[in-house]
This record gives sequence, C-alpha cells and structure tokens, in this order.
Amino acid sequence: MLHHEIMTETTSQQFSPVSPGCCPPGSHSDAALAEAPSCGEPEDSREMEKDGVLTAEMVSSCASNLGRFSTGLQHFYHHLSLPSHNLSDISVLGSYVHLQKLELPHNKIKDLSCVSHMPYLIILDASHNEISSFFGFQPPKNLKEVNFSHNHMTNMKDLSAYTSLSKLDLGYNSFSEISGLEQCCKLTNLSLEHNKISGISGLDGLPLTHLCLRGNQLVKIEGLENLKSLQVVDLSLNSIKSLSGLQNLHLLGSINLEKNLISEIQECKHIHDLFLLRDLNLQANPVQEQDNYRLAVIFLLQHLTVLDQEKVTAEEKVSSVNKFDPPLDVVAARDHMIHLVYHMMQPQVLFDSTLPCADSPYPMLVLTGPQGCGKRELSHKLCQEFDEYFAYGICHTTREPYFGEENGIDYHFVSEEDFQDMINMGKFIQTMQFGGHRYGLSRDAIEDVAREGLACCVHMELEGVLSLKNSYFEPRYILLIPTQVEQYMNHLKSRGLYTPAQIDMAVSRLELYAKTNRTRLGFFDNVIPCDDWEEAYQTLRQVVREYLLLEEAEEEGKNNRSSPDNTSTGHKPEEKPPSPLLRSGSAALRSHSATALDPSNPIYRNYFAKIQAELSLQKSPTEQASNRRREHLVREAIVGKSPGVYSQLIKRSAQTEPSSLQNNDPGSHFSEDSSSPDVSRASSALSVPSSAGALSGLVEPQDVSAFGQALETHESPGQTPEAPSPGTDQLPVATSPSTDLPPIPTGRKTPAAPGPAPSP
Repeated sequence: MLHHEIMTETTSQQFSPVSPGCCPPGSHSDAALAEAPSCGEPEDSREMEKDGVLTAEMVSSCASNLGRFSTGLQHFYHHLSLPSHNLSDISVLGSYVHLQKLELPHNKIKDLSCVSHMPYLIILDASHNEISSFFGFQPPKNLKEVNFSHNHMTNMKDLSAYTSLSKLDLGYNSFSEISGLEQCCKLTNLSLEHNKISGISGLDGLPLTHLCLRGNQLVKIEGLENLKSLQVVDLSLNSIKSLSGLQNLHLLGSINLEKNLISEIQECKHIHDLFLLRDLNLQANPVQEQDNYRLAVIFLLQHLTVLDQEKVTAEEKVSSVNKFDPPLDVVAARDHMIHLVYHMMQPQVLFDSTLPCADSPYPMLVLTGPQGCGKRELSHKLCQEFDEYFAYGICHTTREPYFGEENGIDYHFVSEEDFQDMINMGKFIQTMQFGGHRYGLSRDAIEDVAREGLACCVHMELEGVLSLKNSYFEPRYILLIPTQVEQYMNHLKSRGLYTPAQIDMAVSRLELYAKTNRTRLGFFDNVIPCDDWEEAYQTLRQVVREYLLLEEAEEEGKNNRSSPDNTSTGHKPEEKPPSPLLRSGSAALRSHSATALDPSNPIYRNYFAKIQAELSLQKSPTEQASNRRREHLVREAIVGKSPGVYSQLIKRSAQTEPSSLQNNDPGSHFSEDSSSPDVSRASSALSVPSSAGALSGLVEPQDVSAFGQALETHESPGQTPEAPSPGTDQLPVATSPSTDLPPIPTGRKTPAAPGPAPSP
C-alpha cells in the first residue's frame, strides 16, 4: 500500500498523507518533532499556486498540531490551514485521512469530495469559496462544526446522517427555505444570515441555543414556538412588525431586532414574561421615535440590563416606574408638592379657623373605602346626626353627577379646565385621579366648615388619603371595606352606574385596601365592615361617640345629677358635663367651657394622671430636667420677660395651653377668654398620627396633657423653677411634638342648613 514517511533531520518536517486504512511505518527524531513548521511561501510554492492545485509540499508546509498515532509509534499533524491560497483543486487531501481540523477559507474551491476520506474530521471551514453543492461529501461520523458561509448554495438537503453536527454556518448563500435539519439532534448553533428566507420552518425539536436569521426577508416571527432551549436570537435586518412568536421562549437572554419595522412600544408585552431576557436591541426601528421610548421599554422589561447596546442603570429603572406606574405614595408626594408650590405663589392668607394655633391641628374625620362602599351616604348621615360637631366638606370633581347627586351638596361638579385653573391658583390641599376623573379637596371647603366652629367630615379614595397625609392636617381615618365580595359586586351592578370594567376595577381594589391595612399598621384609625350599611353606620356612630367622649360625658352627668352636692363636680346642676373631642395618643384635653380646665375636674384628673404616668416611664432624668428648664423659659415668655423664647414655641418645640398656664404671683395669672366662640369649643380627637389608633374595632379614647398643666406648679420666692411647690405633686412634662386639636363649640354660629337625605 502507498504511504509516505515523515522525513527527519535533513528536510523540514512534512505532513504525511496516508491512504485510507493504512498506518505509515517509520521512526522519528526528537529534534524533528520538537516544533511544527510554519506556513511559508517559498518561490516554488508560489509557482504551484498559480494553477490553483494543492500539492503535498504546500500541505506539509502549512500543517500544525502534531499528535501521536494510536500505536504511539508514529506522529501526524492534525490541523491544516490554507486561507487565501487561490486554491481550486484540493483533491490531494484525499490521502490525508487523519486530519481533524481543515480550514480552507477565501479560495476558489468548488469540490469538497476529498472530505469523504477524512473519518476523523471534526471542524471544517470552507467559507468564502465557490461551492454550490450542499455537503457534497460522505459524512465524517465525528464532524461537529461546519462553516459554509459566503458560497453559492441554493438548496438544503437532508443532513440526518450528520448526527454529531453541533454548529452550522450557512450565511451569505441563496437559501430560500430551511429544510433537512430535523434529525440533527445535537445542533445548537445555526446561522442563516443574509439569505432569501421568508418564513421560519423546519426547526421543530432542535436543541438550538443560538439562531441567526439576520438579513433575510422575514415579516413575522413564527416557527420558533418549540425551540425551548433557545437563548440568543438575531432577527435584525428584516421586515418584522411584531414581537409575537417569542413569548414562549422562556430561556431567551438576548434578542436582536435592529433595523426592523416595530413601531409600537406595546409590542414589548409579548416578551414581558421572559424573565431571563437581559439584552434587547431595537435600534433603527420606528418605535424609537416615540416619546419616552427608552423609559417605556425599561418599564415594561424591568429585568433588562442592556437596551440598544447601552447599559440600563438602576436610576433608569426607578425613573421608569415612577413615570409610568408610580407607587401611590410617589403620586401623593408629587401632588402635594404641586399644590404647595402653587399655593406659595399666591398671596398668603392666614386661615385662622383651621389653624387656631401652631400646636393645635384642626379636627377632621375622613371616611375612605372602595368605590360604591357607601362612604358618601354615611358621611351625610353622620353629619346630620352630629350636626353640633360635624359638617360635610364638599369636594370638587370633573366627572358628571350620578343619579341623585346634587351640585354643591354632594360635589362641586366642574370642568377639566376649571379644575386645572383651581390647581394653578393653589386652591387645593389634595387632588387625585380615579376612574379617569379628577377629585380634589379645596382649602375653602374646609375653611367654610371651620368658620362654623365645626369639624370637617369628608370621604375619599385611598389615593386621596395618601395625599392628605402629606398636608398639615391630621384627621382620623376610618376605613369602610366590604367583606363579602359577591354581595359587593351585586350592589355595584344594582346601582346601574358602573360598567363591567369599572366593577372589576372596584373589586380588584378591595385587596389594595386590605393590604394597606395589613402592611401599614396605624394607617387607618378604625376599620368597619360595610356589607350592611345600617350596621356599618351604627358601628361608625359608636366610634364617633367614643371619639367625642359623649358616653363618658353622659355617665358623668348622671353621676352629677345623683350627687347631693353638685358643686363638687365643678359644674352647675343644669350644665352638661364636658364632652371633649379627645385625640388618641396626643396631649389634648379640653371641654365646652373654661371650667373643664380646672384640675379639680374628675375627668381631667383621671386622664391626666393616666397619661402622665405613661409619659413618666418614657423620660430619663436628663430629659425631665431639660423639660423643667424649658418650662421656666416658657413661663418667662408668657409674662413678657423673654419674648424671643416665646417665638420659638411657634416652631412646635413644646406644647402650651395658655388657659392652663398659671403663676403664683398675684396678677400674673394668665387665662384664655372663655367667652370667645373660636376657643370655647370641645377638644377634638379627630386627628391621630398614623402610628396611633386601632386597625379595627373601636378605639379607646385617651387624653394626654403634655405641657400646659405642668405649668400649674406654684413658685414661691426663693424657689427655683426646677423645685416643686410644697404640698404639690411634681408631674413630668412631655416635650413631644404637639398634637392638640382646637376645641369645637357646642353649636353652630349660623343655623344649620338641611342636608341631603342619604342614598339607600
């Protein structure tokens, strides 16, 4: 049999061609095997290249990767690289059976039949040639990677015999369809870029991880549904208008759709659930011309790290969420800033009715709950029954009135333009958008109620509550929430006011209210089920009576009437006992008249002792000493010795109640004129910090006197402010921020107008 021995010492080591099935004998010198020869171009080789025929000399000069034969006695070069040698005839390679890697790019080769004699061939690169026959050779059983790009192929044939094929590059040919790959069970990388393919087919069941169809004639994405292992897909330079067809490829990490015809940002919804997608390229698509394109795509695809070959930053992700679906807190904060800025641009007016002093928030009651839960009807009914304490605050809205609603009673119905003008004029305290309409609570709506000497009762959705919590008002918030979903849906349907979409939205918001109540402890002061409106009102009525201390006042009145000496209670027999509006968790105890501020009043003593005992456990000796020093400074400020210090009180550094400040010096006793209708109101408990108050059920009213009564300790000559008067109990002084509410008078300043009858 024909064979060639590898020459040693006298000549450069050459590649040994062997007929198929033959093993060339011979021994080799260690020096000759030390390194592989370089692929040089001697003069004789250049002459041989002129006719494009490959010779053994050329092969031996360009071989590399020396390896042993199976017997261990012979050595062979397994790699042959002949790029840009102007070759057209490579038939000589038929004798080189041990080649494992053959690279022949940038030649003029048309025939690859010699590959049929290379059973060990693993990698074949025949790109940039003139090959027109698709795999025109017998299949080497171990062939894994083939590159036939930049050739003249037009039709694909069955490749079921190439079972080991894992990477196939057929780019820059003239294929019009994909076929013959169904049995390539190990094919993971397929490139068909720059062909004439107009439809994707013939890929079902393949374990492809990388697919390139760049520069074809595709108009839609199809035929990829079953490629469950696909990770990278390149569909650039086509005419694709939609991303539909990629939604089931859950392992996709990179999509290239550069230079297509995608025009709508909403097309990204098709790949919204591809949670492993990290790289998306939509450059040179019409969609890039839309406003806020980048933020919109980032918002829809929050898991992206690279968009249009630019890194997606954390700041962009946050900005996208805040722009297109901001949390309710962000919306409320924005609205509050807008109203505050516009208000500051207007001539400033002091609303003395709602701000009687810097440390006494105006009392309000807010009923909140989902759409159609009855909060408007219950608000009206509550204001009718407790008309000596509450009046209905009328909000503005841009929606049309529902059946039975009246302008100026239920809402102020205004146009969108008028509503925006009111915003620009700084009229609103809070606004919100709901159901495509805008709602707002104006400063005048609250001020109109406050001028009557009453607390304001309003109702609003959760968005309005969040906005109002940013203002200086501190209302009590009561959540009315349906617990029977089916009954709630039937109620909404029976009213005939809402579309099915609006009903679905209202039902879906039940969980929003419930979640807010669960996750934000103290956000609502009370939670009342409202499946039955009558039962809900009775519960609400009881809660309000608890807030107003009406039951305790009635009980005290009974005790006073049954007492032989009514003067021991500090009230005249015909007078009602005080029924202050207590603010839970705050330092506020007031009554209908100035006599309620007398420490001898049993109600006052009970609450004062209870709260002071709690506060004393929270103050260290250092804090108590500091409070006593500040108390002394306040006392000096009140008698006119230190006006500078008194001005600091306006900054809410401590709570004061002028009517309770006393001094032992005759003539220096300071009290508030109880005849003033604006200050002789019952104290309010309708304003509670978000961290206080029960989440459900009734709230037990508490009274806290944090500062005023501590100033009643008498000083005698020679005593320091820190030393208590003899025979007087020393009470610790609270320095927590003031949360007092102004007193509410026992009646209106003007006759009450008849309110609307509540809707059933």
